[in-house]
Amino acid sequence: MSDAYGRFPVLFSPGRIGGLATRNRTVVAPMTRTSATLDGCATAQMVDYYRAYAEGGWGLVITEGTYIDRRWSQGYHNQPGIAVEAQQESWRPVVAAVHAAGAPIVMQLFHAGAVNQGNFWTQGSIAPSAVRPRGEQAARYGGSGPFQTPREITRRDMAEVVEAFAEAARRAVNAGFDGVEVHGANGYLLDQFLTTYTNLRDDEYGGRIENRVRFHLEVMRAVRAAVPGKVVGVRISQSKTNDLDYAWPGGADDARVIFGTLAATGIDYIHVSAHLGVAPVFGGNRSLAGLAKEHGGVAVVANGKLQDAAFAEQALASGEGDFAAIAKGALADQAWPAKVAHGAAPQPFDPAMVTPLATLDNYAAWRSRAA
Repeated sequence: MSDAYGRFPVLFSPGRIGGLATRNRTVVAPMTRTSATLDGCATAQMVDYYRAYAEGGWGLVITEGTYIDRRWSQGYHNQPGIAVEAQQESWRPVVAAVHAAGAPIVMQLFHAGAVNQGNFWTQGSIAPSAVRPRGEQAARYGGSGPFQTPREITRRDMAEVVEAFAEAARRAVNAGFDGVEVHGANGYLLDQFLTTYTNLRDDEYGGRIENRVRFHLEVMRAVRAAVPGKVVGVRISQSKTNDLDYAWPGGADDARVIFGTLAATGIDYIHVSAHLGVAPVFGGNRSLAGLAKEHGGVAVVANGKLQDAAFAEQALASGEGDFAAIAKGALADQAWPAKVAHGAAPQPFDPAMVTPLATLDNYAAWRSRAA
């Protein structure tokens, strides 16, 4: 690893998020795999998949989005859950395998809201307002056609969602996870509250940015209280799986409010996902992750186009984040950190890895063909 320290001294330096130490600052970004059982349990195939990242030298592993209840949170068929004890117990071998290979692991907690294209437990969906999501369902996750129109979430629903996030966090910790990350980004339920065209409410959760971020804050406070001493983070973005072009209308002012108020809930990190990576935003000289660093005062995980190690090193060295979360590069080569550390070229991403379906079966078939 000495060569890596010389070429990438920040990226391969030890890190810390809250009380959690990492061997370097590389992070496996959460990636939807739709490879759990129909009723949301993790499988032996998933154990091997996540173990490979730990063995590949990653500093931190974040799981795919994992639904939190058996009501409206599931978004994809064969998505894993953490809603009941059976699902909790199914994750134990995953956690044990990752820990045995030397890496910490955090579970990402997920609620689809309106962007729902498959729910084993119930029909329908909920969202801040009864607005059909833009775009169409993702074929690589088994969907097709337009999304359904959700019903407007009620106050009772909102209280149940907050409690479901907290209960899911407790189950994750019970299963051995080192912490949890709330998925508040990419067009899912919490992000639907932030987004002006999906949040048409005229109560204290709609309108100005201080109102639209309110539900995020309620969830984060509940999760933080539920798992004292464990790492808690939140993922934030402007762009969405079904709308890559959306930008916060208040620009840098919205960023100040969002990142500042989220950090004040007592969380340990903010994970910033950006379709354009760490490019400057809002006509300034800082990326969205850089603005999270400026206004949050907590650890920042930057995500987006960081699979080039030299670019990731530059981003961290220039203060655009503390950790580099990598998705396509991680999917392409689970040993990305180990290879980079020893001067070897990682396997490049191939769209066939997630075509026609972004499943572990498809992934294994690609590897067999490529061998």
